[in-house]
Amino acid sequence: MSYAKPLPSYLVQRYQGWKATTHSENRAWYKRLATEGQRPRAMVISCCDSRVHVTSIFGADQGEFFIHRNIANLVPAFAPDGDHHGTSAAIEYAVTALKVAHVIVLGHSNCGGVQGCLDMCTGKAPELEKATSFVGRWMDILRPGFERVSETHSGEEMPTALEKEAVVVSLENLMTFPFVKEAVEEETLTLHGLWTEIGEGTLECFDSKTREFVLV
Repeated sequence: MSYAKPLPSYLVQRYQGWKATTHSENRAWYKRLATEGQRPRAMVISCCDSRVHVTSIFGADQGEFFIHRNIANLVPAFAPDGDHHGTSAAIEYAVTALKVAHVIVLGHSNCGGVQGCLDMCTGKAPELEKATSFVGRWMDILRPGFERVSETHSGEEMPTALEKEAVVVSLENLMTFPFVKEAVEEETLTLHGLWTEIGEGTLECFDSKTREFVLV
């Protein structure tokens, strides 16, 4: 396996700094995490985008959040077809094994995945239409959301509207999972939809009654 190389030196230095400070000063806490296992209260489904720093936004410590990241923070509909489903597996584990009390879908501004979906659905990204495009087929999850948004928004409003619609689509798809639906109905689990504006640092929460996002 000659293609696997040592870590870049800057990452090695950062690790050594963390080990000598943060880890050393909290050694008992890390040992407790290792021996007692994780007990996160919430699962966060966020985008892979490096600008979305979930633990910083909420000031979370290790062991507090069960975090799953994917392109455009999307949740596919329940599909027990025997195929590989990373996001669905993470949701199943969080809800049925870890028994989290909250599942949070966190969208964000200037999302490249959502922009890709917008371009694809408007004929500007033929490369994403190809069956071989993993990104394109993943963004198919958001096509119904594009159809809804395009009826009420246009022009410069579309990217932000579709980013927020991605959160709504994911919340709807979460409820197609039987174990999620059951936990929500039994009031042992609550679902939350959020969208953050990266530049401003603002956070908006989806109100299911008005179907609008309001500032937190």
